[in-house]
Amino acid sequence: MSEELQRSRRQEKRPSRIKKLFKVALLFFLITFIVTGGVLGYMVYQVQSATNSSQAELERGDKSDMRDEAVDPVDDPVSILFLGLDSREDDLSGRTDAMVLATFNPNDESVKMVNIPRDSYVYMPDRDTNDKINHAHAYGGVTSTINTVEHMLDIPVDYVVSLNFTAFVEIIDTIGGVEVDVPMPIADTDNATYGTIEIEEGLQTLNGEEALAYSRMRKQDPRGDLGRGDRQKDIIEAVIHQSASFRTITNFNSLVDSMERNLSTNLSFGNMVSMHSYANDMNDIESLSFEGDDYNEGGVYYYRIRDESLADVSSTLKEHLEITSSTTASQE
Repeated sequence: MSEELQRSRRQEKRPSRIKKLFKVALLFFLITFIVTGGVLGYMVYQVQSATNSSQAELERGDKSDMRDEAVDPVDDPVSILFLGLDSREDDLSGRTDAMVLATFNPNDESVKMVNIPRDSYVYMPDRDTNDKINHAHAYGGVTSTINTVEHMLDIPVDYVVSLNFTAFVEIIDTIGGVEVDVPMPIADTDNATYGTIEIEEGLQTLNGEEALAYSRMRKQDPRGDLGRGDRQKDIIEAVIHQSASFRTITNFNSLVDSMERNLSTNLSFGNMVSMHSYANDMNDIESLSFEGDDYNEGGVYYYRIRDESLADVSSTLKEHLEITSSTTASQE
């Protein structure tokens, strides 16, 4: 065979080999794409299913009575009331151990949060009486709690997230913990949940049980419930930041299962996705606080929020929600 003929055959084989390698690479890519897409699709489906299972329509419907029309988190400033319930596995009843109202403004990508002390002496419209605000949930569930907060702050509560201790711990563990600057050494005991937890002062990454102990301890805090309220806001702020940068789920099935059993919200899966879209770029989270005085009646302790402090916080939240007018409400 001539040298020229051999060279010609070698040249014919090269394109064939290249095509074969290309086909193998393309097949590998397609398999990877399908498998990865399938896993991601499954995860999205599972989260959506869990969210749907956890979603609870409020008695009032899809909007606050203080809104002319329903709001959309992707376009409109909205408020979310976070309720931490003093209960455990599969129980979403009882009193609220933590109550934080947050307003989200997608236009300037900012959040404002205020802790509502659980001993706050407030008027409860559903019962036509004054009492501790954390009793509202025990008396009338989420509906009574929302009505009380709306009356107190004179702003609409658009969404609510209720979770118990079990969901709190598992969610924080699933996102890899939260980073918090601990203001003082903390030791707290809860034999039913985490036993005894000790946390050192300074910047720490807390797991779920540590975060729960951090947010619940008050006896060692010289500021009592007010200090505890600030620590609860620390945790929520850390969760917002961590969730915004969260890329992988290491304990995915556990989170889905916990959400279905231990969390309730009127936020839809679409609402959560739309809010996450601007959480990555969130540039401002401001913490607000109430000023008040200790108050005793019939041997029971209450925290009485000062009228001027309540008015200031209400005005700030209205401005952040871009509310120009609303019904007038005041503490009675």
